Amino acid sequence: MKGRLFSALLKYHRGRRGLSQLELALDAGVSARHVSFLESGRAQPSAEMVLRLMSVLGVCLREQDEALVAAGLEPRFPEPPAARLAPEVDAAITQMMRQHEPFPLSVLGVDATVLRANSAAMAVLQAFSSDAASVGNSPNALELFFDPRLWRPFVVDWAQVARALIARLHRETLLSADARLSALLDRLLAYPDVPGEWRHPDFSAAFGPTTAFRLERGELKVGFIVTVTMFSGPRDVTLDELRIESCFPIDPATRLTCERLAAHGR
Repeated sequence: MKGRLFSALLKYHRGRRGLSQLELALDAGVSARHVSFLESGRAQPSAEMVLRLMSVLGVCLREQDEALVAAGLEPRFPEPPAARLAPEVDAAITQMMRQHEPFPLSVLGVDATVLRANSAAMAVLQAFSSDAASVGNSPNALELFFDPRLWRPFVVDWAQVARALIARLHRETLLSADARLSALLDRLLAYPDVPGEWRHPDFSAAFGPTTAFRLERGELKVGFIVTVTMFSGPRDVTLDELRIESCFPIDPATRLTCERLAAHGR
């Protein structure tokens, strides 16, 4: 049973990446015959072979562990709590958060849950939430744009911004077997007045290296471009899934507003 599970999983990941058995074999430096035998269950992989194939297929560490278990092998990558990262990693994140002030920086989980945020991020989050009490201790960075109690009433060109976010999430969900992404997509689509056609993936949407958005609440206005930083070569699942979102002011007015919000919070 374990062998058959891995065979199906390998075929699934290969098909998801649009590779033939020969293309996967060439990329992984193995024979196409061996890939064929693995997918048919006629051969059983070693742990090294599982990790080699999954790495070539761009599979995240969590799913690499799942592939190992499916092959009847032990998982390889630990998953420490996000609150107990390696001291040097925690120090690096803390320094990034501090140095990015007075502009927002947030540390997100794979499903966009905010795990950590600097004071600027919290100030902007609170300033543009319709109901600050609804923010909670662990807000979701995408739900901010969809929840009427949070940022949604103040997002400039909401339909355009929200549709781009949904399109990106659709792609991420299709490229991952992580149920948390599917659950997040369902939550976003369930918010009031979200068009029904957004339930279908839009592969025509083009994505640039950054995301941009503007918020306006009366005289209070900000605009940001957002960059995402990920750790290179992580060796545990938790670090592999962390995303650091840094907001940079889109204009001088935003810079001044962030400085005023920071001064007000001191």
